[in-house]
Amino acid sequence: MPSSTLSRINGLDTLRSIAIALVLMHHYMVVVSSKSTFGFLSEIGWAGVDLFFVLSGYLIGNQLLFSSAQKKYFSLKTFYIRRLLRTLPNYYFVLALYFLFPLALSGKETASIWQFLSFTQNLTMHPGETFSHSWSLCIEEQFYLILPIAVMLIFYTKKSPGLGWLVLCAAIGLAMVVRGMVWFNYGQNAITGNDFYQHIYYSSFTRFDELLFGVALAMFKNFHIRAYEKVLRYGNALFVAGIVSVGIVFYLMSQFLATGGGINFWLTTFGYSLLAVSFSLLTLSALSPHSVLNRIKIPGAASIALWSYAIYLTHKPIFKLAVDPLNHFKIHTDSYLGIAVVMTVSILGGWILYRLVETPFMRLRDRFYSSDNLNPNESFEKTKGLQYHG
Repeated sequence: MPSSTLSRINGLDTLRSIAIALVLMHHYMVVVSSKSTFGFLSEIGWAGVDLFFVLSGYLIGNQLLFSSAQKKYFSLKTFYIRRLLRTLPNYYFVLALYFLFPLALSGKETASIWQFLSFTQNLTMHPGETFSHSWSLCIEEQFYLILPIAVMLIFYTKKSPGLGWLVLCAAIGLAMVVRGMVWFNYGQNAITGNDFYQHIYYSSFTRFDELLFGVALAMFKNFHIRAYEKVLRYGNALFVAGIVSVGIVFYLMSQFLATGGGINFWLTTFGYSLLAVSFSLLTLSALSPHSVLNRIKIPGAASIALWSYAIYLTHKPIFKLAVDPLNHFKIHTDSYLGIAVVMTVSILGGWILYRLVETPFMRLRDRFYSSDNLNPNESFEKTKGLQYHG
């Protein structure tokens, strides 16, 4: 069954559509208008990627930990093939466009093709480089490579959720320690601009913990079922707590960013983790059948969520190409017309990539590498919703 036809979870669709909307608003400021066109949301829109990280950690962790908790066979080979068919076609297609049209799309620097092909360009990346928004894809691909092996080593040898929690908490703590050390090692308040982005913002070593908070949700769901179900009864309380928590973190970060102090030690060390905790509360609320976030189906959210990966890949080059035509026709980038044109074309571009590239490979994947083959002894329909962008 094609993944797009499986039962979907309204709350997760809503969160994913919010995540891509935040990214679009932030990059509109960075690439198109050079102003806070959407006000506060432009300034804080970079956090859409952090929300994607938490959602991805949960969705992938859930696939892996379901089999571990049920002590069922899990096909690592099928998992990797499905992930590659899910992520590589869209990515390599857009990557080819960057190298075929360097004059129109390239940045001030370009990593080697081998770094792009191996998803390692984020390790030395600076702002303004070619295909710079691929940094988050690198972290996710590296995560998809390592997490299944870690899960199998922990749960298929010791079969201990206690050990799993210990490793998970230690890894999250390690990421915070590394961020703090980098802050000190690169000149404390002098670590601005390129240093900050290269060594903290883009680095896999300092950002992977946000994915692990999503994995923690999957651990909670699969190994502590009764407690998980009790917590989900308070879906609306989780929603309110998540909104308040996100608001507090956003406020603190925006205050430091506004004064040029965005690399404050405390926010650098703990800010990303606190943001991931806040998004985890919202994700739990989205999973609760008692939550307004879960029960209300927002028109168009499911489609935007389904196209979000393709939109993420294509939106920045489309933004870049849109600037000259807007100027030529004297359409102001901050006008309602300018915003509507650019955003509509960006979503349309993502939809075209989804239809022409992503969809055929998803059909191929579902035909030859069904999700049921991850666990031949247990129908994956029992985990419906997990293939939601999985």
